[in-house]
Amino acid sequence: MAKHPVPKKRTSRSSRDSRRSHHALSEPTLVACPQCKAMKPPHVVCPECGSYAGRQVVAEA
Repeated sequence: MAKHPVPKKRTSRSSRDSRRSHHALSEPTLVACPQCKAMKPPHVVCPECGSYAGRQVVAEA
């Protein structure tokens, strides 16, 4: 009757929890922009001031 795979045995709590042990979320890495001191991901243009590596690369609106 069932047209999809049906597990033969129930997954134990130990197996389920062991599988989920790698699912934890981590906080994103942020660094302070040297120009405006706003927090931003490393190696990206600052979304606040538009600078990268001490140079202005995006014009501020």
